[in-house]
Amino acid sequence: MNRTLVLLIAFLLLGGGVFWYLSQGEDEKTTLAGADRDFAVKDIGQVYKIFIADRRGERTTLERRDGYWLYNGQYKARPSVMQPLLDAITRVQIKYQPPQAAMDKMVEALATEGIKVELYDKDGALIKAYYVGGSTSDERGTYMIMDGAEQPYVAHLPAWEGNLSVRFRRYGDEWRDKTLFSEEVDNIQSVSIEYPKQRNQSFILEDTPDGYEIRPFYDITPEIRRPFKEGSAEAFLVNFESVGAEAFRNNYDGRDSISQLVPFSIITLVNKQGDTTQVKLHPIVKGNVIAQDAKSGEYVLYSSEIERYFANLNGQDFLLAQHLVLEKLFWGYTSFFQDENLLN
Repeated sequence: MNRTLVLLIAFLLLGGGVFWYLSQGEDEKTTLAGADRDFAVKDIGQVYKIFIADRRGERTTLERRDGYWLYNGQYKARPSVMQPLLDAITRVQIKYQPPQAAMDKMVEALATEGIKVELYDKDGALIKAYYVGGSTSDERGTYMIMDGAEQPYVAHLPAWEGNLSVRFRRYGDEWRDKTLFSEEVDNIQSVSIEYPKQRNQSFILEDTPDGYEIRPFYDITPEIRRPFKEGSAEAFLVNFESVGAEAFRNNYDGRDSISQLVPFSIITLVNKQGDTTQVKLHPIVKGNVIAQDAKSGEYVLYSSEIERYFANLNGQDFLLAQHLVLEKLFWGYTSFFQDENLLN
């Protein structure tokens, strides 16, 4: 009985050891097999740098900063472009492993259309690197392969249909933030608006220790002595919290000639850190830029026909901006004071 019990225990121990060994081997195989399938970085907070390169020679580097992403070490990246990119990085999943017969086509597509994506952590260590290629014939999947792997896959985003490469494939100014002004009221030191052909409406608004001060932009303009409209300064400044352009036009053929014209308005904002943002606006009417009337030298009376402006931002960028977005900024010097008729 004792001998039988000993043999039984030995058999169980041996069997358990074999099971453990085989299961460990299976786990290792599964891990190795799954390494080339794990495209997603679930925690986007781990990603501090994104490098994207395509077959055209385009190179894009996006680096995490405090509250925003920096494009190619120089420009703030556009949030509406970054959001779908980061969403793809965190949610991409394998849809299926293609049959062997489709492998050659997939590898060819990745070789000719593939975008290389490299993701780095805070310390500059590589997290993942993979290629994003073309789409399946039904446009519901995207060819992807891990860098160094041999097995390509068809990947997708759950609850979204389309080619994932559109979220990675951007060029030049398409990555850039189109914001003209983005400043909280409490962080604005001063705003000036100059109307070169309406000088009496040009003004400077400044935050002083004694409160807001509004004065004429030009010394020759008489100061208004009427009482301020209560809350008018704050009502004006709140309009600068979010003002965006429609598109970049840095390569527009007429940029230089338009920039030489007298603008309709020059808006200059200085924040409390001393940073200055200046936008010069040239209205577009029926496709033509108007500076002033040829006979009188005065500006034409602008009507609802004006839908857009060319915006010269800090003398560096040329953008297209909508009148509906900008009109809230077009205050005049008299806008801040009580109506003279109401005081009588």
